[in-house]
Amino acid sequence: MAEITAITPQVKDKTRCNIETDGRFACGMKLETVVKHRLKVGMSVSAEELAALQLESDKETAFDKALTHISARMKTEKEVRDFLARKGYLGDVCDYVVEKMKRYAFLDDGAYALAYAQSAGKRKGRRLIAAELKRKGVSEEDIGRAVEALEGEQDSAVTVLGKYLRGKPLDRATLRKAYSYLLGKGFDYDTAQAAIKALGEEDED
Repeated sequence: MAEITAITPQVKDKTRCNIETDGRFACGMKLETVVKHRLKVGMSVSAEELAALQLESDKETAFDKALTHISARMKTEKEVRDFLARKGYLGDVCDYVVEKMKRYAFLDDGAYALAYAQSAGKRKGRRLIAAELKRKGVSEEDIGRAVEALEGEQDSAVTVLGKYLRGKPLDRATLRKAYSYLLGKGFDYDTAQAAIKALGEEDED
């Protein structure tokens, strides 16, 4: 057993404390955890008990950081896990945070995929959207539902094509580059061809 010899607020984060045992720094911990478990100077604590309290504190700190991370825009489970890993949190802490966020509906890869596809569908084709969602860790099932819900891909391709061709000569070389550009944006061959054909029909009018 060791004796807690000091509990002092951290300089850069007043919501956290430094715990010293037997005159040496032992760990950092949220003030909330310290108060909850009534830690105080002179109290005896084992290394195992202190480690358990630090883990509890780390979980809540990680949860708070994850909430801040998703405040600007929605994130996938993989993005949150990657963020926490970069912050140095171990697997058990990441699992705790992700599961808690799911319970509160802060994380929902299915809803994320639908929202992302609807937004990206205005300027990208289904293939590229699916690839991007896969990189973000979304399941094949959720990706499938998201891209299937997309409507107006042909119209989107025509819009993207129009912006690309703005100010360019409509010769064969330019149209070949435009076709490749549409493929690079994730539109399939048929959609790209149809968009170029539709543009030609508009020019004839």
